[in-house]
Amino acid sequence: MIQLNVQTVELPLARPFAISRGVRTAVTVVRVTLTDGQFVAMGECTPTAHYQESAESVCEQLENVRPQVEAGLTREALQQVLPIGSARNALDCAMWRLDAAKQGKTVWQLLEMQAPKSVVTAETLSLDSLESMAKAAENAVSRGAKLLKIKLNREDIIEKVEAIRLAAPHATLVIDANESWGGLDLESLFNALHEFNIAMIEQPLPAGQDKDLVRCLHPIPVCADESCHQRSDIAGLRDRYEMINIKLDKCGGLTEALAMAAEAKALGLRLMVGCMLGSSLAMDAALPVAVLAERVDLDGPIWLAEDYQPGLRYEQGEVWL
Repeated sequence: MIQLNVQTVELPLARPFAISRGVRTAVTVVRVTLTDGQFVAMGECTPTAHYQESAESVCEQLENVRPQVEAGLTREALQQVLPIGSARNALDCAMWRLDAAKQGKTVWQLLEMQAPKSVVTAETLSLDSLESMAKAAENAVSRGAKLLKIKLNREDIIEKVEAIRLAAPHATLVIDANESWGGLDLESLFNALHEFNIAMIEQPLPAGQDKDLVRCLHPIPVCADESCHQRSDIAGLRDRYEMINIKLDKCGGLTEALAMAAEAKALGLRLMVGCMLGSSLAMDAALPVAVLAERVDLDGPIWLAEDYQPGLRYEQGEVWL
């Protein structure tokens, strides 16, 4: 008999986190715990209002499947029982960990994958004034950051990127517009940004309104985030994106994330692995996908006032296992 526990946890941030859609000073996560009486395993998700989720709606989803989970629902069956999204993610990751523990293995061993010592991860520069973002970039590289992810909206795009490039001349830079560039002259903008050696631009246009990318010549690879949630989305994105961003909270867990990685590779699309704000418990679950990706953005815990323990170690621009 499996027992399921569901808990909502408020995680204060160490500093405000701003993107084009707003500012956060805390993040609410939902944690699930599974136990068979001998082994205990946990999973964590971050409900996202942009995807019509809340802690309450996620907890309700989990409570609705409690009888099936406690009767022995498998990971494979879970994919049909819950839709993609945060609730399935937390449960799927807990199931992976419980299955591994029952076999005396790690999740890496269960997947027959070799765990690396570390993975280079982006450090996100929260949307702010030009001066503050440049200072944040300088501070990040002084601590060893190698990859910076720049949150931008429609304001002072070129000026901010120029200031950040001056502050971090050797760092790899990627940009995340969070769907905010609709109506702009994208081709001119991409060409101007190319001068600053930008490695990637993430989701410049709103999901469902990104057809302009088909006709837009872009010298910088463009990555689908909000436009790509699950495996079935990928084939329809090949004419406008070069990359997809896999997030466990979007796709519903490690099971679907691994399937997405395989599908993207088969279709010739490059991979990024990202995250919502959350603790090391959530980031650790995404690492088996991160090792398959070209770009990794799993810096959620560095924004927290206090991380889940035992936490991952973030140092010199890398997350250490």
